[in-house]
Amino acid sequence: ALDILMVGKHTTVTLFHPTQNPEGVIQMGLAENQLCFNLIHEWLLKNPEASICTAQGAAEFRDIAIFQDHHGLAEFREAVAKFMGKVRRNRASFDPDRIVMSGGATGAHEMIAFCLADPGDAFLVPTPYYPGFDRDLRWRTGVKLIPVVCESSNDYQITIEALEAAYETAQEADIRVKGLLITNPSNPLGPIITKDTLEALVTFTNHKNIHLVCDEIYAGYRLHQPEFTSIAEIIEEDKICCNRDLIHIIYQLTQDMGFPGFRVGIVYSYNDAVVSCARKMSSFGLVSSQTQYLIASMLADDEFVDKFIVESRKRLAMRHSFFTQRLAQVGINCLKSNAGLFVWMDLRRLLKEQTFEAEMVLWRVIINEIKLNVSPGSSFHCSEPGWFRVCFANRTNS
Repeated sequence: ALDILMVGKHTTVTLFHPTQNPEGVIQMGLAENQLCFNLIHEWLLKNPEASICTAQGAAEFRDIAIFQDHHGLAEFREAVAKFMGKVRRNRASFDPDRIVMSGGATGAHEMIAFCLADPGDAFLVPTPYYPGFDRDLRWRTGVKLIPVVCESSNDYQITIEALEAAYETAQEADIRVKGLLITNPSNPLGPIITKDTLEALVTFTNHKNIHLVCDEIYAGYRLHQPEFTSIAEIIEEDKICCNRDLIHIIYQLTQDMGFPGFRVGIVYSYNDAVVSCARKMSSFGLVSSQTQYLIASMLADDEFVDKFIVESRKRLAMRHSFFTQRLAQVGINCLKSNAGLFVWMDLRRLLKEQTFEAEMVLWRVIINEIKLNVSPGSSFHCSEPGWFRVCFANRTNS
């Protein structure tokens, strides 16, 4: 059967396949990395014992298949903590006892929202932002999201003025702000948040006594300079006065490894009460012990992990350069970016008028006539029509 893509409330299209459906739509709206599957495949062939569902790994089946500690396998948490440090160039260390697992980043975001806020409370979120946040943080928690409007005129950088304006808007509406949620590297934009900006955000949240939730699921996907700076590094600085109880990291291990379908999300909190609460809640979204065992085995192979991180960044950087250079050749610019799996493409000059209605008209032309699925900026709550997110890594070179 051909893959089906929903493109509207009542509209579907079939996805491209080189032989079965060459007239289908090419998927460039999905943020996943397929450029290094061959490295994972090679490791699995060399290490069949890592799976308890092979002849080589069957001896471990019974011990892994029975109930495990809901905190997670010790070797899994230790391996995750070590890997989180590696992708951050070991400029920050992570305590395995602060790692709480969940069913993907979706579950991790909902978990942190439940832990930090009551129904009706709000998080500030800089725009444009990942549209899944409207689902992940709101649907079951009753939490509100207050947009912090960022604009193309300064390359969508987060400013204290915009944060103050959003905070005041919430105050005037009698909405209690419990935190600020940022994505670093940014989804959908691609740039890494600068160290200076991160320091300013820590100062802002501390001054307001609100939480800072940092989504770092693309931390391993740095393509070009500058280097990625984790919030974990910022709070180690002597010059930063920071209440660590207000700092939390959301991570999705399997996004950095290129297989997000394994659904390994992580809440890493510096707040003991949040860790305790999240551990209780994690019972509703545990990662299977088989998955934990396999990933722990893979991450314990230092030679493979080091090679994978270097090669993944190299291949992503090459694909990013190829893609943006070809766009530039036909007069299409993108926001300058240095991380992630996507570019923020500027098609404002192709709009018949500068409205979001015109943006959707253009999007339908792209998907129905050009046969590309890209994501319109309006779906990310962008304040300006004509921008599109394009994912460049979800197809192999074959």
